[in-house]
Amino acid sequence: MILILLGAAGSALIAVNSGNRSDYVAIANDLGPGHKLDRKDLSRGDLAGATGSLIPWSEAEKYLGQYTTTKLYKDQFVTPDNFTADKPIPAGGALVGLSLEGGRAPSDGISVGDIVSVIRVPAANQDSSPATPLVTAAEVTASSGAIADARTNANTTLNVTVLVPTEKATAVAAAAAAKTLVLTKLNPATKPEVSRTDGDG
Repeated sequence: MILILLGAAGSALIAVNSGNRSDYVAIANDLGPGHKLDRKDLSRGDLAGATGSLIPWSEAEKYLGQYTTTKLYKDQFVTPDNFTADKPIPAGGALVGLSLEGGRAPSDGISVGDIVSVIRVPAANQDSSPATPLVTAAEVTASSGAIADARTNANTTLNVTVLVPTEKATAVAAAAAAKTLVLTKLNPATKPEVSRTDGDG
């Protein structure tokens, strides 16, 4: 009799748990990494029991416009780690950080979204060497600091990140480390060698 009662209690518990279902965010169609999330990319699925860190359907809106971090498959339930607010680095591109001092960039500064030419100039003991364009047109993706302090006019440091072709990244990084780089600002309509993608495709 005790076993029967326990069995009945267990069955009742299972019945309660199976009825306690919640809606979570799932993927409507296969998506590649770096895809910009749109409403049509999401579907609703219900689950019961332990769901870990799956995204509740009620929070789906806040992930629209973010980017997938990995390949996602149709009907897959997702977690916050599957998305990022940062724009992806496009195929064939690399981000390189540059630290520039006075005379190495326009004095009025360089801002995110500016298009610049990346030029290697001779070192102080190589005045006879010609300047060499390393990247004809590169997009600036981050910028902080300034060439000169606005109040004292003292020389300071401008730190920028540029998006360059992968095959040119090593040369740009080496010239940056050697402090032989100069940036010139180009017309905003200039097409960069590598364009930052919105991940729409």
